[in-house]
Amino acid sequence: MSTVRLFFALWPSPPLAATLAGWAEQARPHCGGRIMRTETLHLTLAFLGPVDTMLADELAAATPEQRLTPGAMDVAHYGVFARQRILWAGPRETPAELQAAHDGMWQWLAGFGLAAPPQPFRPHITLLRNIENTHPPEPAPEPLAWRYDRMVLVASESLTGGSRYRVVAQSRPQA
Repeated sequence: MSTVRLFFALWPSPPLAATLAGWAEQARPHCGGRIMRTETLHLTLAFLGPVDTMLADELAAATPEQRLTPGAMDVAHYGVFARQRILWAGPRETPAELQAAHDGMWQWLAGFGLAAPPQPFRPHITLLRNIENTHPPEPAPEPLAWRYDRMVLVASESLTGGSRYRVVAQSRPQA
């Protein structure tokens, strides 16, 4: 059985991604680590992991018909996942509409036989991997407003030195 590693995400506009890359540059002297490539920056809504290619094709075909309620969040601070040695940026608290999008995504995915993970949703954008200092720099740069109206289905391929992401499908914005 052949599989593909998938996740659903919010994808930043190029200017927002460039600003987030600047946050990573600013934090690196404090934390060390490897900066994520600008073109890979995203906020994961639902990580699926390895999925059978037939199911992956079904998800890709169904994604354009999925609607994501437009919303916004402030990316306002740095955070750390110490065990994974990751520095991330994200909102101070999960906006209700983003939590609803996450929960709705998993309700929809349940129809495909996929189950939500047990851990709570923590919206974040990974900026640095393999950090040396697990205390985030203070203060964070000025908050960024991220407005979203669609999601993307992304295939992740492991490569030497990182991963390559390929957008497989995207939802349409609400009319």
